Amino acid sequence: MAEPVIKVENISKAYQIGQIGSGTLSRDIDRFWQTKILGKEDPFLKIGETNDRSVKGESDIVWSLKDINFEINQGEALGIIGKNGAGKSTLLKLLSRVTSPTTGEIKVKGRIASLLEVGTGFHPELSGRENIYLNGAILGMRKKEITRKLDEIIAFSGVERYIDTPVKRYSSGMYVRLAFAVAAHLESEILIVDEVLAVGDAEFQKKCLGKMGDISKGEGRTILFVSHNMNAIQNLCSKVLILNNGQINFNGNVDSGLKQYLNSKEINSSIEAITNFMESQEDSEFKFLHYDLFQSDIDDNNFFSEKDITLKFEYQVKSDIAGLRVGFDLIDIATEQVLFRSFNDDDSDFIATTPKGIYSSTVVIPALFLKEGIYAIKFSIGIHSVRWLVHDNDLTLTFFVTNKSGVNKAYLDNRPGVIMPQLKWTNIKVE
Repeated sequence: MAEPVIKVENISKAYQIGQIGSGTLSRDIDRFWQTKILGKEDPFLKIGETNDRSVKGESDIVWSLKDINFEINQGEALGIIGKNGAGKSTLLKLLSRVTSPTTGEIKVKGRIASLLEVGTGFHPELSGRENIYLNGAILGMRKKEITRKLDEIIAFSGVERYIDTPVKRYSSGMYVRLAFAVAAHLESEILIVDEVLAVGDAEFQKKCLGKMGDISKGEGRTILFVSHNMNAIQNLCSKVLILNNGQINFNGNVDSGLKQYLNSKEINSSIEAITNFMESQEDSEFKFLHYDLFQSDIDDNNFFSEKDITLKFEYQVKSDIAGLRVGFDLIDIATEQVLFRSFNDDDSDFIATTPKGIYSSTVVIPALFLKEGIYAIKFSIGIHSVRWLVHDNDLTLTFFVTNKSGVNKAYLDNRPGVIMPQLKWTNIKVE
């Protein structure tokens, strides 16, 4: 049975907005005397509010994290997700011992290599080579151990030409390349990676994710990974932790966690944006009336890949419009890639005139077309070569696609590619 290498017990982290300390030196000394010498409860901790950035609040004390408890076993890869300001980076800083918790205890078994920000742990005046030795020394490694890994680190980073140049002259991409190579190859039992990989190009991100997979599954090392890339979380991690306003909303299976995150307020706030848009329309030519995304008797935005998914538009054309085009973009949330754009005129006659009236347009995404994952419909309605009528990044409808159990599930999950269309094949015996 795997044993925990990280155990987090009731940790909380409070910050005071606008000033450091308790306000005056005498109050700081009194607080120290009451809590550290006399062992009384800290009055500083009796106040404070959760870290909700959307609310002004009345207290100067903000709980960036509040009562966090979880364990990570050796060899596990834990994905940590949540909206900006949820407390993800604060949690990683606590685990990396960059800062200490206000309350609670963190028990760690093994050495930790952290990649929290571009240039973390690097001295700007030292060369890339010297920083490799510096980082290894911080981890407690001997010079011979670091030298044994040196060529592998330099080759992985791809900055060999500049390895003897001071890192202050590196671009942010070069910084993160070398920093990840050092953190991934030096002998640490635990690797902590924040969203810093987003600085690198797509090829290097793929290379890093592959290396982290090798570290976790092949070498049995533990990984904590913060990312907004749901596809990376799904492919790399065995568990997921969802944070919201400094508290844990979910801790468990990746697929269940991503589905909960999809249905959470921060993701489905896009529905509210669409509703607000429809209520505030003042266009003299066009009005978006209604939309619906459904599958048979399912309308909760959690669909099966084995069934058709139907999208329906209703809209009012207030006066005759030449070149009206009603359509949508289908976006893969994990990669933020537009898979395709489709219009109701099928690109055949996009300069035709649409007479005034109320219309309904329906389109079907066929069964066994989308793989398991998180997608978004982005409404694209406009007048050809003139202007967009409905086309905004906030006007997206997010949904989740999963495979039913028992229907070639293993093969569908492992099939390469972004989509999995069922193409029409003709097979003829010729001899």
